Amino acid sequence: MAEFPSLGQHCGVDLCNQLDFLPVKCDACHGTFCITHFTYDGHECKETHSKNVQVPVCPLCNQPVPVGKGANIDQIVNQHIDMNCPTKQKKRIFKNQCSKVGCKKRELVPFTCNRCSKNFCVSHRHESDHDCEKNGPATSRAGLAAVNRNAQSCSRQAQVSEDEALARALASSLNTQTSPEEMDRRLAEQLQQEEYGQRRAGAGSGNQENKNNRYNCDHRLSFIVVQKLIT
Repeated sequence: MAEFPSLGQHCGVDLCNQLDFLPVKCDACHGTFCITHFTYDGHECKETHSKNVQVPVCPLCNQPVPVGKGANIDQIVNQHIDMNCPTKQKKRIFKNQCSKVGCKKRELVPFTCNRCSKNFCVSHRHESDHDCEKNGPATSRAGLAAVNRNAQSCSRQAQVSEDEALARALASSLNTQTSPEEMDRRLAEQLQQEEYGQRRAGAGSGNQENKNNRYNCDHRLSFIVVQKLIT
């Protein structure tokens, strides 16, 4: 059988090296291969990423990662995870990890126990939920509710006592009798006003009328003084 070495080309795979009259040229690495090894997987082509038009998906956030033509997919995905992955940013925001053994929850805001000073999640924030043992047995939820009700009752009683004291003070101030000095002052003002009014009204009257007015004033003054002495 005659051979025609000038016709065709040998396969680019070292273990094959077969002379093929209809060789296939790889469009990625531009190598020549036989009918058996012309596929990317057949000759383990190292330039397949330049021809890969599939959009990779991030394994953390399940979002498509845009990749340019000819770029390394693994490198682009790693950059996305390190810089732009929303799952990683979410983990950075929820950084308050629960201290309860076996719990892996993270919260946006810390919930610190007042007794053991540890951080917990919403489900384990109460002393009875995370078995707080720093200062003795933890108080149950019913006990905490009873303590809160007792504090509210004490505050209401204190408020009622203050209101009663204020009402009594106002009542005592209203029922307080007028002092003798105050009564004398009021009496003098009243007599002075009456005398001034009589002078204006009776400026043209006779002396007899003035005497009668003075007699009436003296009589009224004597009556008020006697009433004051009796009381």
